[in-house]
Amino acid sequence: MKLFTTPSIKLLDQLTTEYEPITSIGLMERAAEAITQEISKIVSPERHIYIFAGPGNNGGDALATARLLIDLGYRPIVYLFNTSPSHHLSADCAKNRDRLKNTGTTDFFEITNQFTPPVIEPDDVIIDGLFGAGLREPLTGGFASLVRYINETEAFVISIDIPSGLFGEWNPDASPDRVVKAHLTLTLQTPKLAFFFAENTKYTGQVKVLDIALHPRAIAETETGYYLTTVTDVATRLHSRAKFSDKRDYGHLLLAAGQYSMMGAAILASKAALHSGAGLVSVHAPRCANLILQTAVPEAIFSPDKGEEHIEEIPANPRYTALAVGPGMGCNETSIAALLHLLKEIKQPLVLDADALNCIAQEQSILRYLPSRTILTPHIHELERMFGPMNSDADRLKCITHVATKYDIIVVLKGAHTAIALPDGSVHFNSTGNPGMATAGSGDVLTGIIGSLLAQGYPPEEAAIIGVFLHGTAGDLASQEEGEEYVTAGDIVAHLGKAFKQIKATRM
Repeated sequence: MKLFTTPSIKLLDQLTTEYEPITSIGLMERAAEAITQEISKIVSPERHIYIFAGPGNNGGDALATARLLIDLGYRPIVYLFNTSPSHHLSADCAKNRDRLKNTGTTDFFEITNQFTPPVIEPDDVIIDGLFGAGLREPLTGGFASLVRYINETEAFVISIDIPSGLFGEWNPDASPDRVVKAHLTLTLQTPKLAFFFAENTKYTGQVKVLDIALHPRAIAETETGYYLTTVTDVATRLHSRAKFSDKRDYGHLLLAAGQYSMMGAAILASKAALHSGAGLVSVHAPRCANLILQTAVPEAIFSPDKGEEHIEEIPANPRYTALAVGPGMGCNETSIAALLHLLKEIKQPLVLDADALNCIAQEQSILRYLPSRTILTPHIHELERMFGPMNSDADRLKCITHVATKYDIIVVLKGAHTAIALPDGSVHFNSTGNPGMATAGSGDVLTGIIGSLLAQGYPPEEAAIIGVFLHGTAGDLASQEEGEEYVTAGDIVAHLGKAFKQIKATRM
């Protein structure tokens, strides 16, 4: 599913008016109908609704919504802020102002100068339609004061498309004094890029995407570098297993993982790889791992390292169809040397996680030797160990996009909306997963899944996108059954089978 920046959304609207055809105010009416329908599901007509509309098209959406709510028996109190020196409204906002006035409502107030705010009670509802994603400068003056007033009330706040004061993409100067804090954001057609950043959740609250039926041709023709992975995207990419096949047809993964006291990582990753379809999984680990590995994962092949307690070398044997390196491996001079030697020899697809990333953090020259389309799977702390401290998720997204294109690799930044940066500069956000997956070993499971898909012959880009989606789906299933607090990494592995079945069922 494509995600669009603010300029692209404007183009989409324009193309939709050309292809349907529909007027811009007709498209605004369509948006208002979707917004009104959603509000009517959660707000009863008896509640007091205060609508704050700005002078642009976001305000036009709010005014049209007010009129449609009146048609449904609501009595919204509407304030249109037309306070610029020229008192200029956008054309469609002005039309919707006139349409609202024609309803005969006595609860409409056009503010052109001073504003005395109403007394808003905790059980009331505020609909924020002041400014949309196209805002170019932080709010100041009277609008900043109005935002502070809204945020200080205890009312339930619904923002139309985006909380006023928040930019659609990058928000380096966002401040609680200048951005509406919504409980619910009803965004139109697609989520805004800003919604995928942790620092903005305090403004957006719950986000619900409303389909306003922008023209499919317009969507297809409008280019973007951002995507949201959906179940349809994954279902169409999953391979089917042939009736006449054997284990070698599904690849042989070498997992280099574990050290003394950290063999759980190797066990979790190898189980995840096997439960994700790899025909064979060999675990290259220190000799001390022999008994526990062969007991805990009898389906895996133990490949003993020469080291007793730590990995000292990583084989790039051509019989392996992919390699996954790092979980629980440890990071020291020996492991750094082993990783560097592997990178100079390897010809197979590769995913690096955990201590392999910590090795890169300690020895930056390793980056130069990463084979094309190698997959890195850092969480935010591993990312910052490698590339320095960052102030926000937005900065981290810019970082992984730069790194992916510079080194021709794939970077999977794990989080609430795991972001996958590809070498072509595009970013794919994941739509599955939940806070219950923030648990020890969860990343090791993801490494095993991605490594398994690589071993089976999935292109690295697809292995990363599908692997992350599968991982999140399994976590969601585990959470639904047991509750978020209960979920462990082992539970994620245990639900991989159901995750595959659920995804495949959507293509039948």
